[in-house]
Amino acid sequence: MTGAERKKKSILWSKMRVPNCEDFKQWCRRRLPILDWATHYSLKENLLPDTVSGIMLAVQQVAQGLAFAVLSSVHPVFGLYGSLFPAIIYAIFGMGRHVATGTFALTSLISANAVERLVPLSSQNLTTHGNTSVLGLSDFEMQRISVAAAVSFLGGVIQAAMFVLQLGSATFLITEPVVSAMTTGAATHVVTSQAKYLLGMKMPYISGPLGFFYIYAYIFKNIKSVRLEALLLSLLSIVVLVLVKELNEQFKRKIKIVLPVDLVLIIAACFTCYCTNMENTYGLEVVGHIPKGIPPPRAPPMNILSAVITEAFGVALVGYVASLALAQGSAKKFGYSVDDNQELLAHGLSNVIASFFFCIPSAAAMGRTAGLYGTGAKTQVACLISCVFVLIVIYAIGPLLYWLPMCVLASIIVVGLKGMLIQFRDLKKYWNVDKIDWGIWVSTYLFTVCFAANIGLLFGVVCTVAIVIGRFPRAKTLSTKNMKEMEFKMKTEMDDETLQQVKIISINNPLVFLNAKKFHTDIMNIIQKENTGNQPFDEIRKHEQSTLLTSMSGICNEEATQPCLNPKCSLILDCSGLTFSDYSGVSMLVEVYMDCKNKNVDVSLVHCTASLIKAMKYCGNLDSEKPIFFESVSAAISNMHLNKNLSILSDPGEV
Repeated sequence: MTGAERKKKSILWSKMRVPNCEDFKQWCRRRLPILDWATHYSLKENLLPDTVSGIMLAVQQVAQGLAFAVLSSVHPVFGLYGSLFPAIIYAIFGMGRHVATGTFALTSLISANAVERLVPLSSQNLTTHGNTSVLGLSDFEMQRISVAAAVSFLGGVIQAAMFVLQLGSATFLITEPVVSAMTTGAATHVVTSQAKYLLGMKMPYISGPLGFFYIYAYIFKNIKSVRLEALLLSLLSIVVLVLVKELNEQFKRKIKIVLPVDLVLIIAACFTCYCTNMENTYGLEVVGHIPKGIPPPRAPPMNILSAVITEAFGVALVGYVASLALAQGSAKKFGYSVDDNQELLAHGLSNVIASFFFCIPSAAAMGRTAGLYGTGAKTQVACLISCVFVLIVIYAIGPLLYWLPMCVLASIIVVGLKGMLIQFRDLKKYWNVDKIDWGIWVSTYLFTVCFAANIGLLFGVVCTVAIVIGRFPRAKTLSTKNMKEMEFKMKTEMDDETLQQVKIISINNPLVFLNAKKFHTDIMNIIQKENTGNQPFDEIRKHEQSTLLTSMSGICNEEATQPCLNPKCSLILDCSGLTFSDYSGVSMLVEVYMDCKNKNVDVSLVHCTASLIKAMKYCGNLDSEKPIFFESVSAAISNMHLNKNLSILSDPGEV
């Protein structure tokens, strides 16, 4: 080994640092988010709202757990387990403080395909009629939950593998219109699957391409078999649920505790069904026997993993995309951050570990998460408290749910999907902002309804990427402009010269879902120059050239190394190079404006097209008191000068 090689090797070894205790603590905090927020948990401020939210959530978890287990073609008791274990695991590893993980309609619908294919209902007569040692359930029921658990296990393994490969950063390919259309289409499927319970009909399992239409064809063909009692009870339950929930929403500011209408309806339905013997008198289908307790853990059957790989990929992708959208929404609403890759780990472990406890595939649900918002939950403690009440149901109250009519349970599920179904209103928004996104929404929804949620998601992503690739070559101004730093002197009416920091940022690329997040990051980095203020000028220039933006910045004093981020800072966005934008880009532009406004930074936009101005006004609540759109940079600067003079004249202290 030569001297140069030894020197190079010694330098490499010197750069390597042995991990110490502090590194291990940081790693634990990064991979176990509960260690971060639990240490700062305030019992006085958060325990009461979390407890109330936990009780309300437990009611939803129990009702949806029973229904989604039936939707997954397994015994209802396994839905209770699916409402318990994944919620506990996600509370430890997940970063969404207001995300309610548990059974999920979309993943249940996907896993049902594997269950019905590998253990069809026709094989029930071929299975031994003796009960197994697991909760006294039949061999047929245990075979079915084994398939569902295998789907959950393999789906979780796929999510964990995506975490190892750091594929969470690839979620920018899945745009908001695609997620909205996919979840709305899947919710339409779930409502369709509940139709047989709402109508009290006996119906064979129908799935596959165009299965949605075959189900309704079967219903109309056998319309005479509808049970009037079940239909009336379903309509009554839906009306009561919708009416009371709307009243709760209207008066939630005046009343501290909302009425748990789901719980009241379940109790009333069970009591009425028991007293009138509806099961035998009217032939209404009920939930049936719910065994007590939790069986000992058992590994899912590994010999059928190859047979369920298609459903496992669907569970992994659809469940993660829907859950991440809710986590990012809650983070944006309540002002914290979510790591996309950490969410992959959290949901992967929630599926893998829970599969050993006879759980169906899990994910976060929009209805339960919205319930946490409405009841004022603060942290994941609300979900842990709900798990305590679910545990009480499993060990004590479960058998009392025997008399719960399936039509009432189906009504609760349909009303719980309201948040997804009203996403049809997004069509108006996309039409006004970007008609191409409107077309993607409609086509993705149709593919989801005609085929399946995972097919619709794949089509939406491919369609979005293809359209963007087709639009980019038409962009005329993709070159980066070299801006120089300039100094603007603002003269007040008192003839004093005041230096005001003015940053002129030129957007020289189309703004779409591919670069929307980076646009936000770059623009925040340019505004907050404290991080780079002490670096040499050459390093700063290299940093700016690596971004999507170029800036022309004014300085607020003689020393360029002391940037001024104060209430006098102003920002001008030159949109002359922004040739086109989609809904994600316009939303991010509005978000940048709101973030700058919160940082006390005045924002002006120049050279905007009429369509961009219309889209931004429709997409967000922009400041209507003062103009923000200008024809040129000089017009924006003149407006700043005018506002400066007016503010001085209106301030008696300055005069």
